Amino acid sequence: MTISRRTLLAAAPVAAAALAAPSLARAQNAGRVVIIGGGFGGASAARFARDRFPALDVTLIEQNRTFTTCPYGNLVLAGRRTIESITFGYERLAARGVRVVHQRATAIDPQAKRVRLSDGAEVPYDRLVVSPGIDLRWGAIERYDQAASARMPHGWAPYVQPITVLERQLREMRQGGVFVMAIPDNPFRCPPGPYERISMVAEYFKRHNPRAKILALDAKNGFSKQPLFQDAWEELYPGMIEWRGASNDGRVTAVNPEALECVTEFRDRVRGDVVNVIPPQMAGQIARDAGLANASGWCPIKPATFESAQVSDIWVLGDATIAAPMPKSGFAASTQAKHAIACIAASLAGREPPPAVYFNTCYSHVGEDYGISIVGVFRGGERLTEVEGSGGISPRNSALPADRRAEFRRLEAIYADGWYDAITGEMFG
Repeated sequence: MTISRRTLLAAAPVAAAALAAPSLARAQNAGRVVIIGGGFGGASAARFARDRFPALDVTLIEQNRTFTTCPYGNLVLAGRRTIESITFGYERLAARGVRVVHQRATAIDPQAKRVRLSDGAEVPYDRLVVSPGIDLRWGAIERYDQAASARMPHGWAPYVQPITVLERQLREMRQGGVFVMAIPDNPFRCPPGPYERISMVAEYFKRHNPRAKILALDAKNGFSKQPLFQDAWEELYPGMIEWRGASNDGRVTAVNPEALECVTEFRDRVRGDVVNVIPPQMAGQIARDAGLANASGWCPIKPATFESAQVSDIWVLGDATIAAPMPKSGFAASTQAKHAIACIAASLAGREPPPAVYFNTCYSHVGEDYGISIVGVFRGGERLTEVEGSGGISPRNSALPADRRAEFRRLEAIYADGWYDAITGEMFG
């Protein structure tokens, strides 16, 4: 049987963390591990802790009873998925022995090692994992606040209501109308996400509103998987999509919600029939309030363990972290979670942490039966580094034989579906 590099990379996060698991799981010095946040980082941490280190007492604090994934949310806009199909509950995690508390964590006391809940109760911990996701920087774009987002939805965080509003607006948009998207500068959640969204909106328009146009105003001069996306746009949606980078006056500095206008850095006024504004972001509030974030609004971590660089005995995962060159992606959060739990188990048992190896696989749907991907392997020591030659990006069309292109892209889309089913099944199944 031939095993592909992609298969090995998909299995590697569990395999690497599991190297330490047997001896650590038998350690008598178990402890209380509390996890704040039930997304890709937090749910993965809870599942891995219960499966690999059953002596640990694991509590997951998540205020919502369901979790809707940002991955595959763009497929809702294309009409390929429903919100219900990308929404998951925590019942099976609870059945595995995770104590699931559906309340909001309001404060962390690192000295007393307690988490305060919205009802006033306190949860003690020996080690704490904080995976708080992101908050939006309201006001970073002039006049873009929560009120403005009702007319110009972001569809980024929180997710369900804004993406549903955006879906409705696209369905109701006039024939031949203009969809405008404002895209932030780095760092932000899911670097390829806006460009997959452009693609999925274009797929919807191709079927239902073929004269519509898409104008993307970007605060950057380049983006993740750019050549692959632009190759696909030219092939699948010729003449429909215009992307303007920062050097072409693509940076949006203000909005006029009443007129559905975006105002760019050099005062160009761009009006759309539907306007999707994705503002700059920062770590979730609980992390900022607890002193886990620095002046940037993001949380520095120790690359070898993902323990907070600012507060001891607290690990920070996922989008909230400063972890470049790792992207802010769901897969990255999941692999960080597994390693962090192995490090926590080691620290509770008085052992050295396992070697720090992290992984990322990021798929994007660009059209019907058309997927692209990027893969990376990273090591943590004094700093995080990408392992040279370890990852890769899908080949461009020009590098593929003409008679293989369609099948290659179709397989990438199938791999994307398999990745999504596998990671959500691992988190919530």
